[in-house]
Amino acid sequence: MKERLLDTIRAELRARFDRLTRAAKDAHAAATDPGSKAESKYDTRSLEASYLAAGQARQVEDLARDMALFENLSLPNFDIDDAIDAGALVEADLDGASTWFLLAPAAGGLEILHEQRDITLLAPDSSLYRKLLGRRVGDSLEDPPLFVSELL
Repeated sequence: MKERLLDTIRAELRARFDRLTRAAKDAHAAATDPGSKAESKYDTRSLEASYLAAGQARQVEDLARDMALFENLSLPNFDIDDAIDAGALVEADLDGASTWFLLAPAAGGLEILHEQRDITLLAPDSSLYRKLLGRRVGDSLEDPPLFVSELL
C-alpha cells in the first residue's frame, strides 16, 4: 500500500511542479516584457512582476528538492505496537473525524486523496510531526486534541 501511496505523492508533486514551472515562466516573461516598463515613477507593474517571478522560481526550486527526496524513498511498515516514527501513516481521531497523516521527509502540508483517504503530509519541521514521534496507537494529544487510532 505504501508504494502506491508514494506513487500518488510523486504524481501530485510532478503535476504541481509542471504547473508552477509554467506559472514561473509566465511571470518571468511578464517581468521582462517591454510592455511592462514603468510609465511613471509610481508605476510598479514591472517591479511587482519581478518579485512574483522570483518568488515562483524559489517555489519551483523547493518543489524540485521535494521531488528528489521522494524519488527513491521507501517507507517502512509498522506494526500496531510500534512507536510512531518517520514514514509512519497514522490515523487519528481529530474532533470526532478520522484524519490520516504521513510523517514524510518533505512536502509538509500537501494533501492527497489515496484509496478514499484524505492524507496530509507532515514534514519534520511541523510541530504535529514532532508531537506524534514516539507515540503509539491509543495515545492522545491535548494540543491539538487528537487520539491515535491506527498505524501503518
